[in-house]
Amino acid sequence: MTNVLSRPLAGRVAGRLAGAYPLAFGYHVSQLADELVVAVERANELVAAETGLELPGAAAVLVVTRQEWVDRNLEVFAELLAPAERRLAERLERVGGAVGAAHALARRLLAAETGAVLGLLSRRVLGQYELVLPGGDEGDSIAFVGGNLLAMERAHQFRPSEFRLWVALHEAAHRAQFIGVPWLREYFLSLVAELVDQARPEPGRLRRVVDEMVAARRAGRPVVDERGIWGLLASPGQRDVLDRVQALMSLLEGHGHVVMDRIGSRVLRTSERMSRLLKARRRDPRTAALLRLTGLELKVRQYELGERFVLAVERRGGWESLDRAWEGPEALPTLAEIEDPTRWLRRVA
Repeated sequence: MTNVLSRPLAGRVAGRLAGAYPLAFGYHVSQLADELVVAVERANELVAAETGLELPGAAAVLVVTRQEWVDRNLEVFAELLAPAERRLAERLERVGGAVGAAHALARRLLAAETGAVLGLLSRRVLGQYELVLPGGDEGDSIAFVGGNLLAMERAHQFRPSEFRLWVALHEAAHRAQFIGVPWLREYFLSLVAELVDQARPEPGRLRRVVDEMVAARRAGRPVVDERGIWGLLASPGQRDVLDRVQALMSLLEGHGHVVMDRIGSRVLRTSERMSRLLKARRRDPRTAALLRLTGLELKVRQYELGERFVLAVERRGGWESLDRAWEGPEALPTLAEIEDPTRWLRRVA
């Protein structure tokens, strides 16, 4: 089968950017794994009590290197991109020739971009709740990048037991969202499938992109917005889906962050300091241009917009008002409503 994405190339690019951390191997990681299992168990109990969302069973807990985190995500991408690969293989069999050569170049460019994004993310990510496991199985696991956790603890002199529980709280909140809200996982994967399904050849795409860049410059808007190069190259239909994805992820990240901070303020003595330092890390101006170019600025805005939305909804209607968002896809806030919480409350009230 013809691959949309050259995984070996993406992995090599990501590996060069990921780098390594001296304590990412050895007994430090073994000890970390044992402690994180306990931290995740406690986090599950605290999050279930805080949110009212059910968390049956226990998530698998893994401690991985940066490269292993990249490889796991590339395997997930391969699973999600499989339908597009089948369509592309059929198309290339029909046309071949120059189109095949153009595809080879495009997949290398896509691999380089994907590898760059994953490589940069692998240096920053602390934990990740996995919706889909490598091999296409349903996921219920949390992967922690051990070297990054150890590096953060040492750099900021965090109390290890408190920092590990604090990070586990955020991932347990995401697990509560996808396990405790029965329809959410399938809805999220349907958005991904819709994005992939719309990844079709678009006649005149290059001219459209150039015209949009010129219009943005004349209007004084950023040529590359927070969605990065991928957003710039997306078709109008894909951008609509990207807006729905951003709205959903803003809600989930904001909800998870508020839950983490709220529980942490009660059970962790250093929660306020950890929260302050992590927020400053996301706003570091030295990485602003790179975040915008790669589209990672979108991730940063999801935290900020989502947290403001959740807190504003709570002020106006109480914490229980957020439960309306879990009633079904039609009750989820749109991107416009994320920025105007009162508008969402009026709609779902």
